[in-house]
Amino acid sequence: MSQTLHLIGVGKMGLPMALHLKTAGNAVSVSDTSQERLQLARAQGLTVASDTAAALAAAEVVFSSLPTDKALLAVAAQVASAARSGCIFVDTSTVSVETSAAAADVLQAAGVEYLRTTVSGNNKMAEAAQLTIMASGPQAAYQAVLPLLKQLGPNQFYLGQAEQARLMKLVVNLMIAQTSAMLAEALTLGRKGGLDWQAMWSVLGASAVGSPIVKAKSVQLSQRDFTPTFTVEQMIKDLQLILGAGQANHVPLPQTAMTLQLMHAAVAQGDAQDDYAAIIKAVERSAGLNPHQQE
Repeated sequence: MSQTLHLIGVGKMGLPMALHLKTAGNAVSVSDTSQERLQLARAQGLTVASDTAAALAAAEVVFSSLPTDKALLAVAAQVASAARSGCIFVDTSTVSVETSAAAADVLQAAGVEYLRTTVSGNNKMAEAAQLTIMASGPQAAYQAVLPLLKQLGPNQFYLGQAEQARLMKLVVNLMIAQTSAMLAEALTLGRKGGLDWQAMWSVLGASAVGSPIVKAKSVQLSQRDFTPTFTVEQMIKDLQLILGAGQANHVPLPQTAMTLQLMHAAVAQGDAQDDYAAIIKAVERSAGLNPHQQE
């Protein structure tokens, strides 16, 4: 059944989400603070709302894909002010548990159902509708929007009534970041010892450590292509959220803290806008290797 939807934030993740929801037959309007992103949305056939408040008032379901905690709080206040009572607000951002809980208070007071719907996957997976969906919030709201969530990816998990999806996303991203740190040390050791770069990737992909993310990364990194799916700077933000969650729960995360330092090293060396796997280059430099030279 077609629904009236509004999506706030047509970045690299939000834009393909909006397109999938529209392709499924829904009436989708979008808004964003970036005119460049709105122009791109128009070019791909999406309706750009001329009046965001009016679009929110008309929407049965509001989606958002936002970059920061501050942005979520601002959008939650906007939705609470303009959306109809009983509207479902589905936020897909990676934010802190504390900020999400604060947004929940604002939305509940306005009678808006708040579904925390984090996603695992990069922009390429969003474009291919291959995201993994992790949701928490009112279970009835989750069941109501499940047909919409299935347009974004094949796997959906309902985790609880409150902030469980936020924490689960940080758990997943902790392991993603740590995989890059593991690869940085292992590949630098092999390269310094004289192993062929592409041969190492072939062996790793076929070995017991050939996880889906290692295999996915090998497509680009075996060619030493650090074009970003998720930048070093973006991973720094997520690692700070992860360490914050560790502090809040009194969980020591020493390896994660060290990985954050490697990300800062990559920034200092000029790789802030490269893929987060650029920490490979940071470790190579520390071992006396030239990251721009292939042996």
